[in-house]
Amino acid sequence: MPYIHNTITGLMASSPAQSEFYQAVEEVLESLEPLLEKSPHYRKNHIIERMVEPERQIMFRVPWVDDNGEIHINKGYRIEFNSALGPYKGGLRFHPSVNASIIKFLGFEQIFKNALTGLQIGGGKGGSNFDPKGRSDNEIMRFCQSYMSELYRHIGPTTDVPAGDIGVGAREIGYMFGQYKRLTGRYEGVLTGKGTLWGGSLVRKEATGYGCVFFAENMLKSQGDDLKGKTCLVSGAGNVAIYTIEKLYQLGALPVSASDSSGTLYDAKGINLAHLKELKEQKRVSLQNYLEQYPHAEFVPVKDYPEDGHAVWRYKADAGFPCATQNELTEADAKALMTNGCNCISEGANMPSTPEAVEVFLRNKIHYGPGKAANAGGVATSQLEMSQNASMQQLSFEQVETRLKEIMHDIHQRCSETAKEFGQPHNLVLGANIAGFRRVADAMIEQGVV
Repeated sequence: MPYIHNTITGLMASSPAQSEFYQAVEEVLESLEPLLEKSPHYRKNHIIERMVEPERQIMFRVPWVDDNGEIHINKGYRIEFNSALGPYKGGLRFHPSVNASIIKFLGFEQIFKNALTGLQIGGGKGGSNFDPKGRSDNEIMRFCQSYMSELYRHIGPTTDVPAGDIGVGAREIGYMFGQYKRLTGRYEGVLTGKGTLWGGSLVRKEATGYGCVFFAENMLKSQGDDLKGKTCLVSGAGNVAIYTIEKLYQLGALPVSASDSSGTLYDAKGINLAHLKELKEQKRVSLQNYLEQYPHAEFVPVKDYPEDGHAVWRYKADAGFPCATQNELTEADAKALMTNGCNCISEGANMPSTPEAVEVFLRNKIHYGPGKAANAGGVATSQLEMSQNASMQQLSFEQVETRLKEIMHDIHQRCSETAKEFGQPHNLVLGANIAGFRRVADAMIEQGVV
């Protein structure tokens, strides 16, 4: 469609060298073709041109001093993409790969993910190219305080409410919240992912992983199947991967893999969850250390990965859960998964499958849950934390998990019904993109040209 091609071409001219952002936009816009043909008023109101441009882009320097007295300068970002449905909502990522393209792709995805939850939250994202690995607690605290010394003036409980992401957990959220409170003198729900002692929600740490599994279970149940007894591949070893593994065990599945920046771990007997948590949440060491206690397991270092993909996706399994990072699952990986009998993919990470891999999944008509739908459990629980903060109450673990399960069921139903409406019942990518877009676009039209 020339309209969509021209939009992408215009973005490349106005926002050069942002390949991840273009990929995210193109994936959404291609899905919208049948909607734009059916409802031309979206084009008339220039909704797409307005939606692909962030409402606000904030970039700033973050100076900090390490334990040896050396001064470092990092780049800080906050992209406030769309507030049609509510305050900007989306995580902060601290990782050396962070740049404007990464943050914009994540923020753009967040618009639709948040819309799919049915909750009143807009889309945003932020972070820095700071690498917390190998840094002391004091260095991380000083960096977080410096980052918040700029960010605080742009956020608030009814304006923009950041959360955690890669490299930003409860420790980092705590340091940033402390600095926000110090600078503003206000104790309010300006960040989510807080400690439960001071306003955090139970289940927040587990939410993205649990939600990803709930989404997979909903996909399978729609065809009279479930996860019980299924062998599952999981990538990553952070919060999302760990709690994906935990919920898979709870539903009777057998998760057999995990991965980190050093390589891929495979345990045919099932990943020992307690030991995985010890290695990654307490000791913060490589997965290779798992072999010291469980020598029967396999570890494939990154240098031995296949040239055309990732080692984790080359094992035989019934289902896959990409929970690491963007574009980690290639076309060759997808073909290997199909050959090995996989019939379900539920994405815990943001855009973890390349466009070519997605085509393989859709062509084979397997159960495929795109990240903007399957990993929305984290932001949904963040919104529940916001509502708890506003009412000065705290829900029980069971109450939050029950609500999370309901939200993931509703997201699947929304995506599935929309896919059927447009004659592609197996295509939840199309269903998710159109359902999310339509909710945001209609709100934008009702609010005028702003």
